[in-house]
Amino acid sequence: MAILPIVCHPNEMLEKSCERVTLFDEALGSLLNDMYETMIAADGVGLAAPQIGVGQQIAIVDIGEEYGDEYIELINPVIVQASGSETDIEGCLSMPGLYGKVPRHRIVVVKAMDRHGQVFSIKAEGFLARALQHEIDHLQGILFTTKVTEYVTESELATLEGSELND
Repeated sequence: MAILPIVCHPNEMLEKSCERVTLFDEALGSLLNDMYETMIAADGVGLAAPQIGVGQQIAIVDIGEEYGDEYIELINPVIVQASGSETDIEGCLSMPGLYGKVPRHRIVVVKAMDRHGQVFSIKAEGFLARALQHEIDHLQGILFTTKVTEYVTESELATLEGSELND
């Protein structure tokens, strides 16, 4: 496995719709493994293929214990249901140091394929739903900055995190 360089904004790769994956082979498995290692090394909770310079509909999400010990691999993901709304702070590995409040659906159902081409669905809410939507947006060339309602500085972010820890 390898840690890959993360594509940072501005880069046109980040604003292009990705191609569907049609070949489920060993190379795809290796790419997914490298993406996971890259995301962990960057201290992220998700990573989409365009963030490593690959124009295919591939993403991974790992929010920790909320979904169990497994991370989620998403190939050709589509949101098939969405409901509710909530606004929370997001950042992006491709835009280090930039944070903003982003409205998202509170609950989503995503249909995707795994590394073997098997179709699955996942129903998610809260932070997992937010992470899935963020990564799926990447695959459509949509950056979180296009949805930000208010930017938050790193010092404001630290203050917010500190107040939440004290609640």
